[in-house]
Amino acid sequence: MQNFIETNRQEPEKKNVNLRLRSYDEIYHFYDLAQMAPQAERCIQCGNPFCAVIGCPLGNYIPQWLAAIAAKDLETAFRLSNESSPFPEILGRICPHNVLCECACTLNDGYGAITIGAIEASITDLAFARGLQLPFPGITRHCKAAVIGSGPAGLSCAHFLLRAGIGVDMYERSEEPGGLLALGIPNFKLDKAIVRNRFEILRKAGLRLHLGQEVGRDVDFGQLLDSHDAVFLGIGATGGRLPHLAHERHGNVFRAMEFLTEIQHRLEGHAIHHRFDVRDKKVVVVGGGDTAMDCLRTCVREGAEMVTCLYRRDPSNMPGSHKEYHNAQEEGVTFMFHRTPTRIIVDDRDGRLTGVEVLSTRLDGVDPDGRHMVEEIPGTEHCIMADVLILALGFDVEEFHFLKQAGVETDPRRRMVIDRRTGRTSHPKIFAGGDCSRGAHLAVTAAADGRRAAMAIMEQLLRNGE
Repeated sequence: MQNFIETNRQEPEKKNVNLRLRSYDEIYHFYDLAQMAPQAERCIQCGNPFCAVIGCPLGNYIPQWLAAIAAKDLETAFRLSNESSPFPEILGRICPHNVLCECACTLNDGYGAITIGAIEASITDLAFARGLQLPFPGITRHCKAAVIGSGPAGLSCAHFLLRAGIGVDMYERSEEPGGLLALGIPNFKLDKAIVRNRFEILRKAGLRLHLGQEVGRDVDFGQLLDSHDAVFLGIGATGGRLPHLAHERHGNVFRAMEFLTEIQHRLEGHAIHHRFDVRDKKVVVVGGGDTAMDCLRTCVREGAEMVTCLYRRDPSNMPGSHKEYHNAQEEGVTFMFHRTPTRIIVDDRDGRLTGVEVLSTRLDGVDPDGRHMVEEIPGTEHCIMADVLILALGFDVEEFHFLKQAGVETDPRRRMVIDRRTGRTSHPKIFAGGDCSRGAHLAVTAAADGRRAAMAIMEQLLRNGE
């Protein structure tokens, strides 16, 4: 170990830009064992591993599985990686490692952080390819839980409950399981076969998956609550925010998740409305997070004539992964920073969307969360041409009347009010986690919430003798 002086940080091989824009295939070729071991050997095995303690919301056993990979012990690394994480091959692909574990790596200051994310994804990829399996006991207990939503939080909660031998019924209103993982993240970042494989593992472990079943419409929540010993809400935050401008509901103005979901449906062979066809069109995307990058890079692959990103701050203040920003730049996206939209321009004669008017901005001070505040500069109005406008401005929690009827407390933004130590809501049998309780955030924090709630559910059921 500690071979960081002789061995430089080496990212996984990335496909040539011209090649990767021809398809939605993943753009990275992850490591084989021979490539992984030298990268893992760079780890200095800190006595207090900041990568795990500070950087990782799941507190993954990062130094331990790096040591195992350095010794080319794939099975041990696989067990360690999957011990604390419910889907490391997914999080290794989609986490913003540059602001989490790799940011906290001691070597990040001068030598280049360990490529933790790429190694994390590669470990489980290789282990599955070699036929290694995860140990599940089967359903060994008489109690059972219901999980509503199959996104990162629900998938995580189900994973850990099944590891404890507790039966799980999962309800998903879509016909495809995975929530954000299945419909909101493009294939070039996350191949959907990887997501389906995780659900197949849980199905074999005893998961009962109910697709196309919306609780509150197809399934009565009161009956579901009565027939299960605990319920976990992993319903996400899927309501895209709007800028409150005239014409924001124009036919060529899309919310980010609406657009990404439609394109994913097309890739799965379903017919979609022609208005989502952006070929040969000028597309403007508003936002600077990973969802905005997903929309931008999707539009390039869909054959848009020009793809432009508007963001009101500067590159250093973008909330998403720097890797995704650089990938979008490589793929031909134009970035316009310090711009905020003030008017959506529609032709009075034929109703066509023709552009968006923006104001220039500057950064002035910081808010209570430590982010730079934005000040608009009067008199700097200018127009950017657009045939399509995509809004990636964040997400809000939908309103679910069945939760109000059950007495589940929510805050003014409709987020579930929970005990942060357990994930328990105001109802003793109902737990929640992920975006529906914290607001739109990361898949890894949702996974951590799901795990925490699963542990609290286990403790409560054991205490009740179930």
